Amino acid sequence: MRVLVAPDKFKGSLTAREVAARVAAGIGAEAPGVEVAQVPVADGGDGTLDAAVAAGFTRVEVAAHGPTGEPVTTAFAARDGVAVVEMADVSGLALLMPDRLDALGASSYGTGEVIRAALDHGCREIVLGIGGSASTDGGAGVVAALGARLLSSDGRSLAPGGAALADLARLDLSGLHPALAEARVVVASDVDNPLLGPNGAAAVYGPQKGASPSDVEVLDKALGRWADVVEAAAGGAARDRPGAGAAGGVGFAAMAVLGAELQSGIGLVLDLVGFADHLPGTGLVVTGEGSLDTQTLSGKTPAGVAAAAREAGIPVVTVSGRVALTADQLAGAGIRRAYALTDIESDPDRCFSEAGPLLQELARTLARDWLKEER
Repeated sequence: MRVLVAPDKFKGSLTAREVAARVAAGIGAEAPGVEVAQVPVADGGDGTLDAAVAAGFTRVEVAAHGPTGEPVTTAFAARDGVAVVEMADVSGLALLMPDRLDALGASSYGTGEVIRAALDHGCREIVLGIGGSASTDGGAGVVAALGARLLSSDGRSLAPGGAALADLARLDLSGLHPALAEARVVVASDVDNPLLGPNGAAAVYGPQKGASPSDVEVLDKALGRWADVVEAAAGGAARDRPGAGAAGGVGFAAMAVLGAELQSGIGLVLDLVGFADHLPGTGLVVTGEGSLDTQTLSGKTPAGVAAAAREAGIPVVTVSGRVALTADQLAGAGIRRAYALTDIESDPDRCFSEAGPLLQELARTLARDWLKEER
């Protein structure tokens, strides 16, 4: 028997690498004869960079600007001309304290700085994970960091943030980084929202970034102006394409200006980490994330891992902090059994603060259930 452990993070308590290590330790303690392979994964949001590094990519540090202009040290992961860039690590909501959110002024500029650094490094394929963004600027910051000029009617450069786009008169793309002409940009996203309107970037995701109802109106109108100017400068129409509203509109700019293609986040990461290469000879796959709920079924890591393993005819079980799915929902996702920390610890605070030891103990139970003959 060979077990493949391919989890996402337990958000706020364990990284994906830590989850995999704890599960492997628990299995090893209960079934020492079992070979356990650890392949931490992610779905394109936070943790994507770490998953790439764990799979053998080289971490390259970059100094950049955070979502409200503060200096941050971030990185991209590079291998064989491919760079993995994680927006959450440089322009992410998690970088801001709850009382420091800036719905109108937060920018994606730092993400563009990391892409620029990757291009300067010689990478010609950019894989951009855009989950967890703090901004609703339509990706204007990204293209500005890559050399575009956003100008008002009197020729001034615009201030950062989505609200400032209401004053945009002209977009000068002549200074875009020359390597973009030969680069391939792939965006990891499972969001299908358009840029504008009631299902758009501002209306759906703005409130979680601190936008009030009036802020949402301001941002949606400003993004409409941004779309008009971008589409006039770059040609084509991208505002209504599925995914244009992803990451506060970064999906729109990536498609309209950078010629990016959007792909499933978990599918893209599974390819990056060589997940399929680990399946031959595997008898059981263990995946999971902090909370197994209805969001899991919409392109999150456990569902993606389960689908890939099921296609290979390998049973899948999950570990998580909690499970809020029915047996039918689990079966429909290809999950044979779901193990949760709440199975062995009723106190949710302890499940969070002592997630590592509890997970290791939970993995021992999993091993007893599935690997009895290997003990």
